[in-house]
Amino acid sequence: MDVTNLTIESILDGYKNKKFSVNEVVESYLKRIKRHDKELNSFITVCEKEALEEAKKKDEDLANGVKLPLLGLPIALKDMFSTKGIRTTAASNVLKDYIPSYNATVVDRLKDAGAIILGKTNHDAWAHGSSGENSDFGPTKNPWNKEYTPGGSSSGSAVAVAAGLTPIATGTDTGGSIRLPASFTNVVGLKPTYGRVSRFGIISMASSLDSIGHFTKTVSDSARILQTTAGKDGYDATLSSDKPKNYLKNLKNGIKGLRLGVPKEFVTKGLQKEVKNAFEGAVKILEDLGAETLEVSLPHTEYGIATYYVIQTAEVSSNLARFDGIRFGNKRTEFGDEAKRRIMLGTFTLSAGYYDAYYKRAMQVRTLVRKDYEKAFDLSSGGVDAIIVPASPTTPWRLGEKVNDPLAMYLSDALTVTANIAGIPGLSVPAGFNNGLPVGIQILGPQFSEDLLFRIGYSFEQKTEYYKQTPNL
Repeated sequence: MDVTNLTIESILDGYKNKKFSVNEVVESYLKRIKRHDKELNSFITVCEKEALEEAKKKDEDLANGVKLPLLGLPIALKDMFSTKGIRTTAASNVLKDYIPSYNATVVDRLKDAGAIILGKTNHDAWAHGSSGENSDFGPTKNPWNKEYTPGGSSSGSAVAVAAGLTPIATGTDTGGSIRLPASFTNVVGLKPTYGRVSRFGIISMASSLDSIGHFTKTVSDSARILQTTAGKDGYDATLSSDKPKNYLKNLKNGIKGLRLGVPKEFVTKGLQKEVKNAFEGAVKILEDLGAETLEVSLPHTEYGIATYYVIQTAEVSSNLARFDGIRFGNKRTEFGDEAKRRIMLGTFTLSAGYYDAYYKRAMQVRTLVRKDYEKAFDLSSGGVDAIIVPASPTTPWRLGEKVNDPLAMYLSDALTVTANIAGIPGLSVPAGFNNGLPVGIQILGPQFSEDLLFRIGYSFEQKTEYYKQTPNL
């Protein structure tokens, strides 16, 4: 039995029914990593010895009747997550030898729930990028076609799940860094509401935009993981005091009667034909499932990219200032080109004489973007329950195609950044294939409506079953 094709739910059920041991499952994933990751480059660090030791302990726990929600579940962590005693590099040579003395909150919660760390995944250095090509440890390759990008910045995490190297991997999403690679690799990617999952212990990119999420094979698996990671921790002051919902409770309730909006600003001439066709097909399926779809307007969408790259680079320049070789980092190692570009842009927008013209103006537009979404979600005024949009303007592009054109790379985030600007949740789900490469859609909802997004995504997923298709490695 190939356990590496199983969902989280199936793995946990297998332990319960004694179909296989934790050690067998962990060994299967480690063998698959050894066999395939030399070509894919999705991992920076593999914790083979530690994972096998943990597997032995978890088998003992199972034998002794210990009950934990994720007991024995293998996981991988984007290398932005601090891990006690395990190298954490941010995919940059500046931190290539950094070993944290503590875990990120999300790491502690997953481990306390019984999960086992397989390793740390590759990504664009400092999470700066949309293709995975900015990593100092080399680019990650799309398992559906290794000549193409898997999207970024959380490239390694998406690829590891898509290729069956782990059943779940964590990610960060500052402007689409979970939803874009999920779309490009045929997996489910969740960007939670800002303030739903703790940012503590995760290397900051842009502090007011960073959202902490994950990749899974299915929507129900995604809901199960958020059940573990969500909620206050006493360290991140931006976390909501509202108690997380039961994300599995209403999963199978269907979507009949829901009002789903299609923003006219997202379906434009700039949308690649193949993406538009897949999106229109997805909308039709949602209608067939009983949802009502209608056009909505988010008028400030056109300013999203400009607003995002002013705010994000300003916060990047501030956050990277600590990596000066004294407090953190190797002082003999320089930042890569993309990090330098963002530091310079951010420093400029915050400098005397330019702050009002750029950063202050961007923050004002940010308020307008948020109000656009609030208006669209106002059911009392004819609004919608959720919004359906493509996850990317294009299908995956070839590795190297955009590396010398930063603006073209930035524009790949055009359909994802406004969710971060507004702080709302987004769920990317598989929506088909074009020439063997995956295409995804994203479902956006009001703040803290992850349970609704899971419900919509689950209905769509069960109807289409794209998650059952896997790359031929």
